[in-house]
Amino acid sequence: MAGKEQFDVDTALDAAMLQFWRAGYADTPIDDLSRATGLNRSSIHSSFGDKDTLSLRCLDRYATRYGQQYDAALSCAACDPLAAVRAFFTVTLERVADPQLPDGCLIAQSVMAIPVLSPAAAQQARQSLGLQRLRRRAALEAARMSDVEAGAFAVHAAAVNQSLAVMSRAGASPAELLAVVGVTVAALSKVLPARE
Repeated sequence: MAGKEQFDVDTALDAAMLQFWRAGYADTPIDDLSRATGLNRSSIHSSFGDKDTLSLRCLDRYATRYGQQYDAALSCAACDPLAAVRAFFTVTLERVADPQLPDGCLIAQSVMAIPVLSPAAAQQARQSLGLQRLRRRAALEAARMSDVEAGAFAVHAAAVNQSLAVMSRAGASPAELLAVVGVTVAALSKVLPARE
């Protein structure tokens, strides 16, 4: 269409997601989103809405992308729960080790920013974190853990998973992060029901 600049929506959303991930919501002005995406302010507003609406789309994109990877990792939980939990944490460890990606976790950053987020963005951040917990709980229940134990370990694993992202941002080595995962998997092995 003549006179209208065309751009790839997925590429722009990925660039915006990385900007929010790198700097956080509060420290990402529209001008930084403009530089990251290559779009001017009016193009951002007309294509994605305001900063808040764009941040919601980016958080959803992040949660979907990594959620699919976590689901695949946990898919063997019924037959091999320890391997599933290791695979789950491997998704996180590979993400935080990827030099092409910012340190940390966009969901963790968004939850930490709840005081400055709109009610809709705060709710989505909480839901994204809650989905991580529910994903692990369902996998552990598939491994025949009791509701109470599966719920408790799912919360524990959520805390560990977020701490891996925070520790990576603080400069923890891959060996240190792997050691944290090892302790968590060892603890799980002690509470899993015996296999028949």
